[in-house]
Amino acid sequence: MTGEESHYASYGLWLLAIANSAIFIIFAFSFAKPLSARDWRSFGAFSAFIVALFTEMYGFPLTIYFLSGWLQTNFPDVDWFAHDSGHLLEMIFGWRGNPHFGPFHLISIALIFAGFWLLSAAWPVLYKAQRSGSLATGGPYARLRHPQYVGFVLIMFGFLLQWPTLLTLAMFPVLVFMYWRLALREERDAEAEFGEVYKRYAENTPRFIPKIKMRKQTAR
Repeated sequence: MTGEESHYASYGLWLLAIANSAIFIIFAFSFAKPLSARDWRSFGAFSAFIVALFTEMYGFPLTIYFLSGWLQTNFPDVDWFAHDSGHLLEMIFGWRGNPHFGPFHLISIALIFAGFWLLSAAWPVLYKAQRSGSLATGGPYARLRHPQYVGFVLIMFGFLLQWPTLLTLAMFPVLVFMYWRLALREERDAEAEFGEVYKRYAENTPRFIPKIKMRKQTAR
């Protein structure tokens, strides 16, 4: 197989793009289980990000084509149309081993797992609270007011570290802003429904970043 043929073989794998998109979207759906229109908007935005990611990962490498001149000029020793070169951060920062064992890829895997864990841990608590008409304050909700949105952001950021593309880089801040706006709207609705109960909860529970509890040392 010639170099040009291997480049074509690295992409145009649309069945893989569709299959991977479906797997991650269904996996996220099984944890997030959107119910309201607001839930569906947040899940739909996440799904669009996943489709854009795998389209470039296996279908058509738009980012590589667009940046090929700059990449080839600054990193002439890299075969940018080889599939593994799509791990741009590993390539740019000089990792020449298997990119799946590169530092950015390993960090991305940790973030993706953390995001899915947060979604899976938050959903049963939220579902139980919605069924009983109460405020979700247990599990991850004891540390964060919006663990599901944080979970989505962790997953997307993890994929950005693993396989950055121009489209997903452009989408990421827009989606983060959208989740922030949805979170504020949810808080207004929760305060209107639960009143002082929600105000006390919000005063003691961070919105997105959990507090780090420091152990107090007692004097001997």
